[in-house]
Amino acid sequence: MGHSPTSWRIIHLLVFLIIVLDHALIISADTDPQDTSALNGIAASWDNAKSKLSEWVGNDPCGEKWPGVYCTQNRVTSIRLSSFGLSGSLSGDIQSLSELQYLDLSYNNLSGPLPPNIGSLSNLESLSVVGCQFSGDIPKELSQLPKLRFLSLNNNRFTGSIPPSIGNLSNMYWLDLGENRLTGSLPVSDGTNTGLDNLTNALHFHFGVNQLSGTIPSQLFKSNMKLIHLLLDNNNFTGGIPPTLTLLTKLEVLRLDRNYQLTGPVPASINSLTKLQELHLENNKLTGPLPDLTGMDSLYVVSMGNNNFSSSNVPTWFTALSALTSLNLENLHITGELPQPLFKLPAIQTLGLKGNNFNGTLTIGSDYSSTLSLIDLQDNQITTLAVSGAQYNKKLILVGNPICVQGNNEALYCKSSQQANPAAKPYSTQSICPGLPPTCLSDQYLSPNCTCAVPYMGTLHFRSPPFFDLSNDTFFVLLEENMKEAFLGKQLPVESIALDNPAFGPSNNLDINLRVFPSGKIRFGKEDISYIGFMLNNQTYKPHAPGINYGPYYFIGQSYPFAETLSAPRQTKKNQSLIIGVSAGGAFVVVSLLVLFTVLFFRRNKRPKLQPQPRSPSYASWDIKSTSISTPHLQGARVFTFDELKKITNSFSDANDIGTGGYGKVYRGVLPNGHLIAVKRSEQGSLQGNLEFRTEIELLSRVHHKNLVSLVGFCFDQGEQMLVYEYVPNGTLKDSLTGKSGVRLDWKRRLRVVLGAAKGIAYLHELADPPIVHRDIKSSNILLDGNLHTKVSDFGLSKPLNQDGRGQVTTQVKGTMGYLDPEYYMTQQLTEKSDVYSFGVLLLEVITARKPLERGRYIVREVKGAMDRTKDLYGLHELLDPMLAPTSLAGFELYVDLALKCVEEAGMDRPSMSEVVAEIEKIMKMAGVNPKVDSASNSMSYNSRTPRHPYSGESQFDYSGGIPSSSRVEPK
Repeated sequence: MGHSPTSWRIIHLLVFLIIVLDHALIISADTDPQDTSALNGIAASWDNAKSKLSEWVGNDPCGEKWPGVYCTQNRVTSIRLSSFGLSGSLSGDIQSLSELQYLDLSYNNLSGPLPPNIGSLSNLESLSVVGCQFSGDIPKELSQLPKLRFLSLNNNRFTGSIPPSIGNLSNMYWLDLGENRLTGSLPVSDGTNTGLDNLTNALHFHFGVNQLSGTIPSQLFKSNMKLIHLLLDNNNFTGGIPPTLTLLTKLEVLRLDRNYQLTGPVPASINSLTKLQELHLENNKLTGPLPDLTGMDSLYVVSMGNNNFSSSNVPTWFTALSALTSLNLENLHITGELPQPLFKLPAIQTLGLKGNNFNGTLTIGSDYSSTLSLIDLQDNQITTLAVSGAQYNKKLILVGNPICVQGNNEALYCKSSQQANPAAKPYSTQSICPGLPPTCLSDQYLSPNCTCAVPYMGTLHFRSPPFFDLSNDTFFVLLEENMKEAFLGKQLPVESIALDNPAFGPSNNLDINLRVFPSGKIRFGKEDISYIGFMLNNQTYKPHAPGINYGPYYFIGQSYPFAETLSAPRQTKKNQSLIIGVSAGGAFVVVSLLVLFTVLFFRRNKRPKLQPQPRSPSYASWDIKSTSISTPHLQGARVFTFDELKKITNSFSDANDIGTGGYGKVYRGVLPNGHLIAVKRSEQGSLQGNLEFRTEIELLSRVHHKNLVSLVGFCFDQGEQMLVYEYVPNGTLKDSLTGKSGVRLDWKRRLRVVLGAAKGIAYLHELADPPIVHRDIKSSNILLDGNLHTKVSDFGLSKPLNQDGRGQVTTQVKGTMGYLDPEYYMTQQLTEKSDVYSFGVLLLEVITARKPLERGRYIVREVKGAMDRTKDLYGLHELLDPMLAPTSLAGFELYVDLALKCVEEAGMDRPSMSEVVAEIEKIMKMAGVNPKVDSASNSMSYNSRTPRHPYSGESQFDYSGGIPSSSRVEPK
């Protein structure tokens, strides 16, 4: 048969494209040879690169995606290898990486000098080697990096002085040289050389914990500087504090403490620093009057103890600093009675006032601040204690005062032992498991979500923490939430954050142990650690919480124990190029020929006849004779053998048992690729389970929607029935509403959750073929994955409708009391409107956090009886979930109207699920929520610290647990 001229033109065009693009693929396959050579040379200088960087083989780092190497086109632009466990020195032709912009080698065992040829990387913007063992001088050649903006050399062993030429780096905004062994003075411009005063765009000068000496030069500070953090603590500076320091009007944190030799008065203009939040001047020899801090309303930490200030009366600014959390004025010869309003400051936590001359009556009152935890007044002149109302029950130390000599030495506040507070325990994130916690392998830890995994570990060092009361868990819980939210916002596979053992170190840093747990797998991959480490040491992540500024920090990570990888044989550059080119080109040829064939086929056959598809074959392991249930028809689900699942679940051990429902037990398992799964194993001899088993396999294997739980596979082997799902980290909506999971949802997040559920149900009703009625919509079947995406689960009771969507009479009514459609119950006539009724009950449960049916009270009847449409929120305040009380409930009345439409007695009066979706989206817009973003995780009210596992049921209708995961597992 001949072809038309148009067909031949198409053929010629495709052949031409094949030749051109196939050639282009071969040409563009290789990384620039200069970069490949440089990377190989650098790796050669590391003692353990062969084991730690086993994937660095071949000659194409960009094309083969070497771990930690990132490229733009065929040039290496970023190297991020933090916590890779590398040892050795840094040498080789690093200067050949002429397009390199980011170099991060932090948290490795690298030693020796920092090579001067780094100064040839003219495009370098960020250099970070935090927490290594580099030594020697800081190379002056760094001043030749015109684009350098971020330089973090802290926590190494650098010696010598700070190179004055660093002042040439005019784009610098972050300069961290802390925690080294640097000596000499702070360099400033002198007419011949530049100095640090030239860095007017810098926001951070972190020079603490070194051996720097000399005076703090007045030339260092200028009015056009942008500094917000000036850390000069724990050095050997002498002389006075230059008045020019107060030109830094943007300054937020000032640390001059623990130099021990700073003398002279504090500049009187110090109170012009109205943005200052932390002032640390303690442990010096400062003289003159106690500084007047009037007007410094942003201060929350003031620490000036152990200096030689002149004796003074109680200053008036004591009670004027409304943001104050900590006041340390030890051993300063202050005289007078302490003003009672000091104890009422709304955020005050600790008062360290020992070794002064405070006298007379200590009047605390009964309305002292709820945040107050410590008053240390030992070695003063207090003679009387006056506490109004209830006894003051926080820590109060009056040892060494006259009141403890006058027969009151048995009083608690006169006992020195309370200083140590032996009953107090350091904060530690708890793992709350639904039963006995699983037994983890030796290299694994139990996560807060009760899973065993290998976390990324290290220590957070807060250089100027805003709080000193370590007994208040709130600071740490909020930090965990904020860190997880930040990691998830970068699409990193983080399941949970654990903190423990917070303590103040010798330099007055707050040190906290950190563990970051992976989501959906046992270990992080190298790309994950590369990015997490980069976020922490490159200050991409800045911890914060409402009302809390955690201040400057740094992180020291541990080497991560990556999974063993086998290195591929090294190939020559020529062969490597050929393989890549031929593979890519060959794939293109195949695709192109398929396109060509399709074009010609449809030109010849404009009306092709549909051929009947063969039915899925019966599975050898499906023993039809042993049950009346026929073989399910599958689309994509994987068939597991009993032995496979036995191995995956550690022989169905108790340690892997994560819950029990009406169907049977559920076990956690790990696939060979490292993904976590949930294996639901039916109880022996359950005929009801047989029916549900087949139904759930058939339906879940052919419906695919982001708001429906996914089935990985099943097993019908050796008399066993098992369903295999993805593993869920954040439990059920029911557990969130009852507080069992630790996941708290505010109004806006609840709207996102119900929208996701509505979309999933609407898909079943209107897009599935044939349409499906779920028959068991309830809060325990609505699941929340790692990003709080909604998933509808448990299809054991679901029923396909006729193709025309008409109702189908069933022989037995099934569902859960309280959610059950009364029309369906009376007529046994099942339609999609039965699901709409159940969803309406769910909507009411979401705003009340009450069970639909409890002690004879029915939630629908309760809401209708209490409603008053003339009042705010329809007068339903008493029925509302208290967790919603502090938040704005925009759109609430429309929400209630929608719920009541869904629970109309006659099915024909209820809306369709697509109409429900449209109405919820309208409500979300009223509440200021974008309905196109379906994750509920971006909220400070989302707390996933201690979720209860969702695989345990409380009624005979809890057939399946939720199984979604933020990382999708595809069936084989």
